[in-house]
Amino acid sequence: MAVRVDLNISLDGVAAPADPSPENPMGEDWGRLVADYMATRTFRERVFGDTTGAGTTGVDDRYAAAYFEGVGAEVIGAAMFGLHSFPDDPDWRGWWGDEPPFRVPVIVLTHRERAPIEFDNGTRFEFSSKSITDAVARAQSLAGDADVRVGGGLSTVRAALEADLVDRLHVAVRPVILGRGGRLWDDLRGLDTRYTVTSEVAESGVVHVTFAR
Repeated sequence: MAVRVDLNISLDGVAAPADPSPENPMGEDWGRLVADYMATRTFRERVFGDTTGAGTTGVDDRYAAAYFEGVGAEVIGAAMFGLHSFPDDPDWRGWWGDEPPFRVPVIVLTHRERAPIEFDNGTRFEFSSKSITDAVARAQSLAGDADVRVGGGLSTVRAALEADLVDRLHVAVRPVILGRGGRLWDDLRGLDTRYTVTSEVAESGVVHVTFAR
């Protein structure tokens, strides 16, 4: 059982683009950051429900497929659930629709008490006001022998890295420079010394860098 993180980042380390808005809740440059990931056959099928076989294959798709494999539970922040969109609506079920792509139990870090939400495809959102360490421990108890993924957003991932909870960190570095936004590497000097680091270049030009214990 491992704790895993997968992120898309820019050349200058931005993982959370600036200027989120109701129209662009992930930030104005989010599309530039994840374009190659969203173009993969795996992403189109798993997230968009496209079963036509359309989408790119190759290295990017291999990493996209690995993203979903072997995960038994996930930890995410409130923003990734979409809690900030309707914070006072007890019936809000997140912005992932009726078939969230997780299909496993998901621990949502939040200061608001909410009852768990279950979906027919196996996704179950459970809300916790405890620390990242406690949330990962809870996810591990739910995952059994499978892995736990810390899915985001950026502050949640950084908290897990700072607490040395992550066994495998994969970053897909897209060759764009965003120049602003939340950066992954700030104040994580020497992080690479905790891991064995490998890299692989995809046909798209994305560099997949993996930090593994």
